[in-house]
Amino acid sequence: MGKYSPLRSYLMSQAAERVPMSFQDIEKLLGERLPASKRYPAWWSNNPSNNPMTKEWLAAGFQTESVNIAGENLVFRRMQGHSNGPKGFAESPQAEIRGTPSRHPIFGCMKGTLTINPDVDLTEPADPDWGKVYED
Repeated sequence: MGKYSPLRSYLMSQAAERVPMSFQDIEKLLGERLPASKRYPAWWSNNPSNNPMTKEWLAAGFQTESVNIAGENLVFRRMQGHSNGPKGFAESPQAEIRGTPSRHPIFGCMKGTLTINPDVDLTEPADPDWGKVYED
């Protein structure tokens, strides 16, 4: 259980689509202060590789919105198609935490449908005369 796990548990217990919280509320929930990087909007982005706390709210099925750094508050919004976990074709934040990212079922379906002839040089300019413009 990580130090940000209480946030995931709290969000998963919420029935509302939007959960407004202050930074102080989150600190009380965690039992410790948030890092100094809380002052930067990037800390609150929904990029799962951003920081460990991001993975917790994504795993709970929420995203951040309306982040007010100066006012130290934000809103967690339930992701579409989530009710305490992913459904349908959505990528699973849980899978990313486990280290095995899931992919959309049609990922790679076009593999092998394009063939480039061996005699084609992809680095050759499409118009060989193009460079002559600058030679004049």
